[in-house]
Amino acid sequence: MRVLMFGWEFPPHISGGLGTACQGIVNALGQRGDLSIIFVVPKVFGDEKAENTIFAGANKYVKTHKQILNRNIRIVVPQPPTEKIIETVTHHSYTTLSEATDKLVYIETASMLHPYIQAEQIEKILIRKRINPETVRFDEYGRLVTFEEGEPKVIDISFEEISEEEVTEEFEFTGKYTANLFTETGMYARVCEQLSKQYQFDVIHAHDWLTYEAGIAAKKATGKPLVIHVHATEYDRSGKNVNQTIFNIEKDGMENADAIITVSNLTRDIVIKKYKISPEKVFTIYNAVDFKPNRKKYIKPENEKLVTFLGRITYQKGPEYFIEAAYKVLQRVKNVRFVMAGNGDMYKRMILMAAKLGISDRFHFTDFLKHDEVKHLFAVSDVYVMPSVSEPFGISPLEAVKSNVPVIISKQSGVAEILKHAIKVDYWDVDAIADAIYGLIKYPALSNFFVRKGKNEVKQLKWDNCANEIVKVYNKIVE
Repeated sequence: MRVLMFGWEFPPHISGGLGTACQGIVNALGQRGDLSIIFVVPKVFGDEKAENTIFAGANKYVKTHKQILNRNIRIVVPQPPTEKIIETVTHHSYTTLSEATDKLVYIETASMLHPYIQAEQIEKILIRKRINPETVRFDEYGRLVTFEEGEPKVIDISFEEISEEEVTEEFEFTGKYTANLFTETGMYARVCEQLSKQYQFDVIHAHDWLTYEAGIAAKKATGKPLVIHVHATEYDRSGKNVNQTIFNIEKDGMENADAIITVSNLTRDIVIKKYKISPEKVFTIYNAVDFKPNRKKYIKPENEKLVTFLGRITYQKGPEYFIEAAYKVLQRVKNVRFVMAGNGDMYKRMILMAAKLGISDRFHFTDFLKHDEVKHLFAVSDVYVMPSVSEPFGISPLEAVKSNVPVIISKQSGVAEILKHAIKVDYWDVDAIADAIYGLIKYPALSNFFVRKGKNEVKQLKWDNCANEIVKVYNKIVE
């Protein structure tokens, strides 16, 4: 079996848990020996590696096409409202082509594919009509006029001439989460549709909303079945303030999918209830962990304890509850420091919150950490806290446990469904979080108990098991 897989990131170039999960899944599938993978990312960096896997990059979208217009053409040049223009708007007020250069020329028509052409393209048409562009002006009505014969004469540009002009679109992917994200996902889908026609495969597998459009496009182009993998939903990321555009993309992906994989029952319930999807095609397959902890011994301040938060500093991860709990712990004990590792839209707000509570001298903000830096942080941590408001799964607590760090996780997380030896609290209960932190740093026997039992549990969570379940889903939909 061959799988065409779409993902937005892949290690070592990642921004969060999505890339880590994709790597675990791809490695495990590739090691089975009975299937191969074509993994398409927006941008290939060249150092992505996995067994039996080809990495393809959208990298640059380039398309050359001819202008396609219908009728009723009128040329309008948007002008900046300068005082000179405002004062001289009469029947004899004109603007030169050179002044219009670098501005967009808008072609108003009953129907068209691309409404913008450059002033330089108009110049080419004029030269072809044997009209000197230097004699041409735009009047206040947006018409092209020429003064070659002394009196102004309106120039007619027919749609047949416009349609001969070729336009090249170029778009280079960043492979990151930028403000231009919706444009990138749309262009990525167009490239993936073309790529899907170049490869032979049996099933399409798209990870998270960023690639659902690509999955749908590939399915429509090839007729192959589509699996979408829901690592998070817009309800997890935004709570009640759902971004309608992302919601629509997610729902469209779910409705077009032949099968849906969710990373927990928590996420499965959201897909079924919030997106109105039939339960028969939604399957829960838990993530696993493949993390080699740093065994190096680091020198820590004597009698100091370190409590860690690791993740995107956004609404979903509940960073404010971590800071509130830290404040309460520091009212009871002073020999403890807190680390908030990560970045996000609430980063600066959390720094200000710690300052307002008067605990900045015991708080450290690291920004985003690379893989080796995460290993270092876990190696010196005494407690890991994940107070997520809605966490579809949560791989980082498993990485902490493998690093001999006891964990406190919210009941509103998928990992809470499978990790029994962890302290579980409601994300909003800062008193319970503070009590749990205090207990783990104050009583070594309690901490050691959760570390020992937790490590035994985590040993059973293997990506091979995850891959086996995914292949079962493939087999259900592949004829």
